[in-house]
Amino acid sequence: MTTPDTHSKTIGYLLWIFGFTGGHRFYYGKPISGTIYFFTLGLLFIGWIVDLFLIPSMDREADQKFTEGRISYSTAWILLTFLGVFGIHRFYIGKWGTGIIYLLSGGLLLVGVIYDFWNLNKQISEIHAEDRANPAV
Repeated sequence: MTTPDTHSKTIGYLLWIFGFTGGHRFYYGKPISGTIYFFTLGLLFIGWIVDLFLIPSMDREADQKFTEGRISYSTAWILLTFLGVFGIHRFYIGKWGTGIIYLLSGGLLLVGVIYDFWNLNKQISEIHAEDRANPAV
């Protein structure tokens, strides 16, 4: 049995470029270390450089941890990272109400965006689980 490819090494490396902010760690489902990287500039850039070599293993772990489905984790993360304050990622995952709120409030004054950095993978996995539990007729 093959492991689904829920996360992309290419997107991981793209987010790694800005990795001193922790973006790639959030993407791979590591919000605690992502937050630490955010506040310490990637552990003073040392952890950021080490992560260049750790991305393949973080990618494998994320592929095993998160559920495959109709919503692309990579697309959602790119939208969150670069357009999060406009709620575009929320529209993409089907959360139109909060997408509109984010659009009108700057991502609820960034608090909602920070929440999504911590929880976007989980939100997408839950949508995928719901889809499997309630298949379209």
